[in-house]
Amino acid sequence: MRQFSFAAVSVLALAALGLAGCQSGSGVDALDLNGQGNNEPVKLSELRMYCPAVQLREGTAYFNTYERGGKDDATRVIYQASIADVTRQCSRSGNMLNIKVAVAGRIVPGPKGKAGTITMPIRVAAIQGAEVMYSQLYKHPVNIPDTIGATQFIFSEAVFQIPVPATQNVLIFAGYDEGPYDTP
Repeated sequence: MRQFSFAAVSVLALAALGLAGCQSGSGVDALDLNGQGNNEPVKLSELRMYCPAVQLREGTAYFNTYERGGKDDATRVIYQASIADVTRQCSRSGNMLNIKVAVAGRIVPGPKGKAGTITMPIRVAAIQGAEVMYSQLYKHPVNIPDTIGATQFIFSEAVFQIPVPATQNVLIFAGYDEGPYDTP
């Protein structure tokens, strides 16, 4: 039994060495261990940087689109859209906080659904207390290839800056907003 275990370990070790040899370039270059890159060292304060939470506001996680004149009639639904998840990524540039918001969702065709491109009205807003620091309504196109099943989408076009807040009480909201598009 010991010989089998030793043989198995030897084969695994050789396989690992073989896979390591398949890498193009040297690991030193990939990690920039020679210090030739232009990256500044990351500061401890940046690792602990404040990044506001993103959440869905009540009533903005889903909506239905109906045929003209068919509002609230389930037999005339073109599609139902829902948001499954929201997230954000933050970085800092001087006194500004750079925020990128992403929204993942899906679209389910209704009885009147058809293939084609639809426009998802997605609003992203940053609020501190009663002050709206940022608000933008995006028109996100989603291609519906067929009406057989759900189509998933990811929206990640919302990239904006706000001043670094003195207190950590900024909230970011992301969700559907059926308009009008010219409102903040």
